Amino acid sequence: MTNALSWYVAAFVDGLVQAGVTEAVISPGSRSTPLAMAMAAHSGLHFSMHIDERSAAFFALGMAKAKQRPVALVCTSGTAAANYLPAIVEAYYSRVPLVVLTADRPHELRDVGAPQAIDQLHLYGRYAKWFVDLALPEETDPMLSYARTMAARAAAIAAGTPAGPVHVNVPLREPLVPTIDEAVWEKVRTVAETPQIMSGRATLPAEHVAALYEQLAAAKRGLIVCGALDQPGFAEAVTELARTLDFPILADPLSQLRAGAHDKTYVIDSYDAILKDEAVASRLVPDVVLRFGAMPVSKPLFLWLKQHRSIRQIVVDDGGWRDPTLEAACFVRSDETVLCRQLLDIARPKQKESAWSTTWREMNDIARTVLRQHLPADEWFEGKVFTELAELLPAGATLFVGNSMPIRDADTFLFATDKPLRVLANRGANGIDGVVSSALGASLAASPLVLVIGDLSFYHDLNGLLAAKMHGLQATIVLMNNNGGGIFSFLPQARHEGPFETLFGTPTDLTFAHAVEMYGGRYAVPHTWGEFRHHVAESLNTGGLSVIEVRTSRTENVQMHRFLWERVSQEIAKFLEQKGTEEPWN
Repeated sequence: MTNALSWYVAAFVDGLVQAGVTEAVISPGSRSTPLAMAMAAHSGLHFSMHIDERSAAFFALGMAKAKQRPVALVCTSGTAAANYLPAIVEAYYSRVPLVVLTADRPHELRDVGAPQAIDQLHLYGRYAKWFVDLALPEETDPMLSYARTMAARAAAIAAGTPAGPVHVNVPLREPLVPTIDEAVWEKVRTVAETPQIMSGRATLPAEHVAALYEQLAAAKRGLIVCGALDQPGFAEAVTELARTLDFPILADPLSQLRAGAHDKTYVIDSYDAILKDEAVASRLVPDVVLRFGAMPVSKPLFLWLKQHRSIRQIVVDDGGWRDPTLEAACFVRSDETVLCRQLLDIARPKQKESAWSTTWREMNDIARTVLRQHLPADEWFEGKVFTELAELLPAGATLFVGNSMPIRDADTFLFATDKPLRVLANRGANGIDGVVSSALGASLAASPLVLVIGDLSFYHDLNGLLAAKMHGLQATIVLMNNNGGGIFSFLPQARHEGPFETLFGTPTDLTFAHAVEMYGGRYAVPHTWGEFRHHVAESLNTGGLSVIEVRTSRTENVQMHRFLWERVSQEIAKFLEQKGTEEPWN
């Protein structure tokens, strides 16, 4: 029995490594002992221990997001496995590859009242791309080949387009302590090779590319819209396509188009502020929109695309159906970068820039100038955090952005720059849970890393800070503390003052200094922007965990946002008025 267990789990773990899995996040437990010990003994696998399974799953998600390759998750049976669910939901919708390994009781101990035994079959439902309930360990050569094959299959499916989580349930009988030595590795490697799985990038047939190009070339008013998309080479390809088509690019902060050395002539970073004014937006309706990646964060953009049904929306999505507007006229199943290159191969560059693209770029300059000029010089304002960080972060840094207000402020105030920066966020299910853990997981592969997060989201995942202490991680956390749910102050329920604070504002009046200290982090509360810059620079230079708390007022924050949006709308309206009643591109 001991040989069977040792060889079987060793074959499976070695199969994962041979299939490209080099990182694992393990939570302690009895039933998962064989998997944990085999992973700890494998020279090609690095593992991180994480006590809380919920936090562990988000930690693995952040690591996989940053590395863009599968990460293994290991836990024991029972509610430990159930605690993975929120992160698996996020991984499914944000297309992050995870290989989830849940240890389980053997079949004879299921549904008979055995302790720590729950129904783990298809525990994650449709949020797992693939599920398998492994056979019990046997020491026969065919079963060792089976274990290696299942491991390779799990890794390949997780990484395949669209990427996402897979669930491998591993039933194990006692005794649970394997003997993992060099002889075991030699044994499992002589039985069978791990299957080699080859995959390619989806491409369109030449006739489809030609038909698509003709649609785009015929448009007088075209736009490219880029949502969350983190793909090497895409920024260069899509910006070249934009110049060739003379199409402005409305670039979400997660598109990776706002920062870097690529040409940003056609990149529009202030479109959210421009489109907030419906009268202005109604004068800017394009003929066609070519969209890459997920739907951007911007709600004005979403409403604009949904309301104007005359817009021909072409969605490029390799392996999904992401069109919340329900107005897309065409779906293109192709690798995004490859498609751009295919279009460029046959495209005929425009002879001159159109009034359409010139107007968009002029409006963007106006909006950006207004926003910069009217940012408060001394007072605390949450949006200014992003303009400051854009200056403070070194080239190659990663900015991880929390959900709710931080990601919306990044959309408005993170302007285009030639400095290479990577922007990440959990925008699959858009939850405020698990963000600390995800950012710290990402920090293993992305350094230096700065997380901007709200106080409620920070509170949600305080125990995620333990990973920084246990593994000596380096991260700077900018904590935007407006004592509650700041985004609700922008919504209609804010007018109902009676129940608003209790139901939505939810002030906690927490002091986070002691919690940060408990996890071995440094904590600072700057009182001026100069002090803020000092603490950020110090954290980036010193390393370790630093939390810098920026204390703001929800009421003043709303007022400043609305003031800035109003000024942008006024200046854009004035600009268009000067152009005349007839649109210059007609």
